[in-house]
Amino acid sequence: MKKLVCVVICLTIVSKLFVVSAYNISAKASVVIDGFTGEILYSQNADKKLPMASTTKIMTALLLCELAGDLSHEIVTTYEMVTVEGSSMGLQVGDTVSYHDLLYGMMLASGNDAANTTAIALAGSVGKFVDIMNERAKQMGLKSTNFATPSGLDADDHYTTAYELALIAKTALSNDEFAKAAASQSARLCYGNPPYNRTLTNHNKLLKMYDDVVGVKTGFTKKSGRCLVSASKKDGKFVIAVTLNDGNDWQDHRTLLDLGLSLINEQCLSPKENKKIINTTANSVIEVEIPSAHMYIPKNTKVDYIIKIPRVLYAPINKGDQIGTIEYINKQNTLCKLPIVSSQYVEAKHNNFILFLQLFKVILSKF
Repeated sequence: MKKLVCVVICLTIVSKLFVVSAYNISAKASVVIDGFTGEILYSQNADKKLPMASTTKIMTALLLCELAGDLSHEIVTTYEMVTVEGSSMGLQVGDTVSYHDLLYGMMLASGNDAANTTAIALAGSVGKFVDIMNERAKQMGLKSTNFATPSGLDADDHYTTAYELALIAKTALSNDEFAKAAASQSARLCYGNPPYNRTLTNHNKLLKMYDDVVGVKTGFTKKSGRCLVSASKKDGKFVIAVTLNDGNDWQDHRTLLDLGLSLINEQCLSPKENKKIINTTANSVIEVEIPSAHMYIPKNTKVDYIIKIPRVLYAPINKGDQIGTIEYINKQNTLCKLPIVSSQYVEAKHNNFILFLQLFKVILSKF
C-alpha cells in the first residue's frame, strides 16, 4: 500500500512538472483570458508593469472607433500629424485620408503616423488625446496602465501589464469596426494627394498561420522587446493572449491560445425559475418560459441573470411575441441576452375596472 501511495505521489509530481515545462513561455510577462468573461486562464508575471510598444494602438484604434462617428469622414494631414519616427502607413503632409483608412493604417501597418494623425484629428493635440486614453483606461477599471503616446513609442511613464492589456483588447474586440480591422490580413485603401489606391498587409503573421486567429496587434521597440496580443475564436470559444518582451512570440501564442481553448467547456446557463406567470389586460394570465443559454466559458464561472418582463402585458398578444428579455452576466460582462416570448395568443378583452386594479397592485408593490 505504501509503495502504491509513493507511486501515485511521484506520478503527480512528474505530471505537474510536465505541465509547467510544456507551457514554458519565453516572455517576461504573459496571460490568457477568456474573451467573454475576462477570467484568467493562465498567467506569468501578468501584473508586472512593462512597456507595450505598438500594442498601444489597440487603445488608440478603439477610441477612433468610439469617437470618430462616420469612419468615411476625411481629413487633410498636417506636418504635425505625420512627423513622427518609426513605422508608417506612408502619410505625407497634405494627404487626404479617411478615419477608416487611419484605423487600418494603425492595425495593419502599425503606422505611428496614423496614430498621431488620429490623436490630433480627434483631440486637437497628442497631449489631449493621451489624456482621453488614460481616462478611458480608468473607465475600464485599469490601475496599472498609463499612456504617454498614442503610438507606443518609448516613454518613461508609458506602461501596462499583460493582464490589463488583455482587458483592453477584450473591450476593443467588442467593437465591430475594430474587430473587423484586427482580423484583416490585408486591406485595399485609398489616400494621398491626390488619393490613390494602395494595399496594406497586416504585420500579425498569426492571421495567416492559424485559421482560428482573429487578431489583434504586434509591437516592438528596443526597450519593450517583442510584444504581441492575439485572439482566437473556435467552436464557440473565445480567448485572448498577451505576451510582453517575448523573443519567441509566434510559437508562444499558438501554445497559449491552444491552452486557453482547452480550458473552456460548454456550460448551461439557466435561471432558478424557468417559468413566470404574467397578468394581462384581458383579465387573464399567461405562463412564459425563461430560456436557458449554452455558452463556452471557463468552468465555475459565476453567472448572474436579470429578467425584464412588464408586470402587466397589454392584449392582444400573439404567440411568439417578444414580451421581455433575460440577460446572463458575469460581473459587468454581458455574456448573452435572450428574448422571452409568449407561448400563447391572448385576445384583447379590456375591462377598465380590472385594468385599474392591476395597475393599482403594481403601484402598491413598489412601496
